[in-house]
Amino acid sequence: LVERLWREDWFFGHQFLNGANPTLIRRCTEIPPNMAVTEETVRASLEGGASLSQEMERGNMFVADYRLLDGLTANTVNRKQNYLTAPLVLLHLNSTNQLLPVAIQLKQAPGETNPVFVPQDLEADWLTAKTFVRSADFADHELRSHFLRTHVMSELFAMATLRNFPTVHPLYKLLGPHFRFTLEIDTLARQLLLSDGGSLKEYTAVGGAATLEFLRRASASLTYRDLCLPDDITGRGLDSIPGYYYRDDGLRLWDIIHRYVGGVVSYYYRSNNDVTRDSELQSWINEIVVFGRLGDEKKGFPKSFTSVPELTYFVTMVIFNASAQHTAVNNAQLDYFGWMPNAPVGLQRPPPACRGRCSERSLLDSFPDVNSTVHGLATVYLLSKKPADFV
Repeated sequence: LVERLWREDWFFGHQFLNGANPTLIRRCTEIPPNMAVTEETVRASLEGGASLSQEMERGNMFVADYRLLDGLTANTVNRKQNYLTAPLVLLHLNSTNQLLPVAIQLKQAPGETNPVFVPQDLEADWLTAKTFVRSADFADHELRSHFLRTHVMSELFAMATLRNFPTVHPLYKLLGPHFRFTLEIDTLARQLLLSDGGSLKEYTAVGGAATLEFLRRASASLTYRDLCLPDDITGRGLDSIPGYYYRDDGLRLWDIIHRYVGGVVSYYYRSNNDVTRDSELQSWINEIVVFGRLGDEKKGFPKSFTSVPELTYFVTMVIFNASAQHTAVNNAQLDYFGWMPNAPVGLQRPPPACRGRCSERSLLDSFPDVNSTVHGLATVYLLSKKPADFV
């Protein structure tokens, strides 16, 4: 299916909502100041003579910003320099509820050598621009929405749980099953993906030094709201966009988990005083904040628990990210990334510095070599594979 559809604009837009990385897109209420888009730029892509400002007021404009990739030193793969971009993508929700890209700027800083591509450009120009976005999306997905937000954060929660709760503590019993393979899989990820000789380090554009810098930036920008699905959806302005099945299914699962956690927590903690007096619980959240470097007030993480609802919400977040959220960003990798042109692990030619110069040949020359592609495919195959004891 992806092999057949990867060139289509509607499928490109669809992946921001329901692909392997549905956590980046947000509603656009004003054009980012570093994106050189004007009314004239997108006029031909908007229906019925509507203006860009009108469509933003109606809530029909959306943006995906890969600024965390800006300025990273791209990897050298098989002795060939790879290239990373930090695109800005402007999308429009049309009258048939299709989310379509209307402008792509491949670098963060506007300038003469950083053109804004639009669907009316030459087919090869537009497809090349979309391909650089898809390559950036692969990098952002693997390191931010997948590894950091589900694996690394779950490891933090798991270690704090093992260090602070005795095995008879009700929260140990509640959380334990969700951390069954966390430490094992994260250790393997460091050994087989991120370390010397690992697939991500050796064969992707974001491998090597870029990986650590990207994770540093992503960690610094992570907030509590980012990990709480209802708050994340609202914060990105996506409460009402149609066809956002990640949101629809995710909120149902969040509600189910929240109700279950609420029942368990309220059984053992009959009052807010029970929460504040539980020294093991308070030590648990303190260790999460301290060792996770989450103490900045802007991040919004609680430094202690003072009420039953606050504790219930936090535990719901922990379980949701270790289970449902990980499933959402992990299991679809082979489906969407298995067809290399839809998610190149790296690109071997620099992004186009002007419009009208791309061709099918130049795009083919940009794609990663067979060796890198095979390693990337093997990686997403293994990561997407269901565990042997899956029920």
